[in-house]
Amino acid sequence: MSQIDELTHLQQQALQELAAVSDAAGLEAWRLIYLSRKGLVLQAVKRVSSLPPAERAAYGKAANVLKQTVQAAFAAQAEVLHEASLKAELTAEGVDVTLPGRRPQVGRMHPINRTLRHIYTIFGRMGFQIYRARDVETDEYNFQLLNFPKGHPAREMQDTFHTTVEDVLLRTHTSPGQIRAMREYYPQPIRVILPGKCYRYEQVTARSEMMFYQVEGLAVGRHITFADLKGTLHAFADQLFGEGRKLRFRCSHFPFTEPSAEVDIDCIICGGKGCRVCKYSGWLEILGCGMVHPNVLRNGGYDPEIYSGYAFGMGPERIAMLRHGIDDIRYFYANDVRFLSQFA
Repeated sequence: MSQIDELTHLQQQALQELAAVSDAAGLEAWRLIYLSRKGLVLQAVKRVSSLPPAERAAYGKAANVLKQTVQAAFAAQAEVLHEASLKAELTAEGVDVTLPGRRPQVGRMHPINRTLRHIYTIFGRMGFQIYRARDVETDEYNFQLLNFPKGHPAREMQDTFHTTVEDVLLRTHTSPGQIRAMREYYPQPIRVILPGKCYRYEQVTARSEMMFYQVEGLAVGRHITFADLKGTLHAFADQLFGEGRKLRFRCSHFPFTEPSAEVDIDCIICGGKGCRVCKYSGWLEILGCGMVHPNVLRNGGYDPEIYSGYAFGMGPERIAMLRHGIDDIRYFYANDVRFLSQFA
């Protein structure tokens, strides 16, 4: 058998074995036999250098045809096996359209947002409108116009986040909105709530956060009394916590109200027996309130000889703790899905 006949025989053998290959492992084994560096095809090509000069041209041409034919057949067979493998995989993972679909996971409203909306609804029934004020305030609106002159010791009650701009800060309470609302509505009567975030540089504990929400309430008009304030807060507590809750008004001091009071509700978590949230007193403070100070009314544009008003401020986080029996305020902002998913 001549050298060229051997090449023809090798090509026929390689193609026959390649046609019998049915999987990737068999294809790789075939490649190692014929197309690897030590494979039969490349070895046949290299043999051209050992032939007599007269035979090299014809042998080299036949060897190149062998190599190109086998390589092309290998590529075609690899494509066929890939398509077959992909088709088998798709068949195995086919979708049965008659099966019921999987219900997608959907987000839930944050418990603080739920509490805020509940508060909005209750005060909305009483005729209060929502008034939005800014988070970044000036020292004048946050303190001075609310009876906190510079150097006043009451400022120490509210550790403040100051900005790099002089006399510009993150509001420590929603009370600056009182001045803005009065100056906008004057001389009309006012009945608004002012919800929003507040910021204080203080230690984070089970009962307090450095960023928290407040809902401020303000009513200004003629002949408004402290009895109106108590009636409003009693109606609010009955609708939020259920009728029959006990409220306790304690004398207090706020520079922007006079007289002032803090309002406690009997602790729902422990039933008044005492726990770490209520400091084992059986009562939990839910808001501060009082009659708007004459100076604050005057700074808002209202004559305190003609107009009077009341104000209150509450923390929705503490209210949510009471409503849901939660004993640590930090859970709300830890972003633990296991905790938040309970409020579906």
